[in-house]
Amino acid sequence: MPVEVILPKVDMDMTTGRISHWYVAEGAQVRQGDALFEIETNKAAMEIEAPASGMLRDVVGREGVDIAVGETVAWIYQPGESPAPPPSPAPAVPAQPRLHPDAPALESLLPTAPAPAAPAGGGRASPLARRLARAAGLDLAAVAGSGPHGRVLRADIEAAIAAAGRAGEPAPVPEPAPAAADGSELIPHDGMRRTIARRLVEAKLTIPHFYVSLDCRIDRLVALRAELNAAAPVTRGADGDAPAYRVSVNDMVIKAMAVALQMVPDANVTWTEPGLLRHRHVDVGVAVSIPGGLMTPVVRQAEAKTLAAISNEVKDLAGRARSRRLRPEEYAGGTTAVSNLGMYGVREFAAIINPPQATILAVGAGELRPVVENGALALGQVMTVTLSADHRAVDGALAAELAAAFRQAIEQPLRLLV
Repeated sequence: MPVEVILPKVDMDMTTGRISHWYVAEGAQVRQGDALFEIETNKAAMEIEAPASGMLRDVVGREGVDIAVGETVAWIYQPGESPAPPPSPAPAVPAQPRLHPDAPALESLLPTAPAPAAPAGGGRASPLARRLARAAGLDLAAVAGSGPHGRVLRADIEAAIAAAGRAGEPAPVPEPAPAAADGSELIPHDGMRRTIARRLVEAKLTIPHFYVSLDCRIDRLVALRAELNAAAPVTRGADGDAPAYRVSVNDMVIKAMAVALQMVPDANVTWTEPGLLRHRHVDVGVAVSIPGGLMTPVVRQAEAKTLAAISNEVKDLAGRARSRRLRPEEYAGGTTAVSNLGMYGVREFAAIINPPQATILAVGAGELRPVVENGALALGQVMTVTLSADHRAVDGALAAELAAAFRQAIEQPLRLLV
């Protein structure tokens, strides 16, 4: 039985996606589990595997075009199978339409109202095309399908609406773009920017933020980092010899945040309506600036990982985030997050919590500042951090306790090695 290849939902906020590249040409053999095509979402690009082995045929999912989640993009035929003949006229009685002549009636699993029977002369249609036609008052029998065996697709319905217009309604008039003045350039929002904007507004409107700031002495941390990097073993690779790891201050901040949440487990929580969800492990999101936006890949179980492991994992995640090749499970969830702007010379700032997390730590630059040691004025390396907390889940005293635990881990960095 031919196997339907659909555009999967790979992100919680995803309603459409784009196929950026087909790895298998139509008519070629494919094995189950092979990379079939690459899909782009608002946040990342990822490879989609073939759901079965056989010959790829009837490829209707075009590259670079928005496709609705659940739409059929191709079929995989088993050895010996041949394409089904064009559909005959559908009977004028209520019947559950099938997605393919030999495929099960999967639409019965969708939470939608039963579709009316296809009129005489009408062919098969995708679920989305059927819903669009129903909403627009179009007769499916009058729409020519461009899909395999005359199947009506979303693009066919949209083309029919554009050509004929909705019954009794004028054609929609596009809203004019704001006029640019003084040579200003209007840059349209892409999907990622819209998603970021929506989530930030949601976070600020629904999460009662409050902030705790403190200064951390990092003289010992900087010295330990230099010692660790100097002692890193050398590995041989295709590009020559290289150290096995190179720990950054941010890697040590990630580990310190994980240690602090182990010390204050009541703060390693997520707010839910039924109750607080207390997490067993500390999964730390790391804010990564990418062209056109921001992503937060997650270091899972950071409390159990060495500094070297965290360093190498962050480098890998950040690199793939910038090329938008993260898998959804690599940036979803997390119990807390770290946002570091110290490399830009920022001394202090407050970050917005990334739902469903309850805390995020904003890290400023480490710099020489006047400090008091044994009653005398001296110079020391100081770093200002600000903890943003969800007051529903983390009370003021608890947030202060967590911030103090973080400072203790930073100022006594040998804690990060045990």
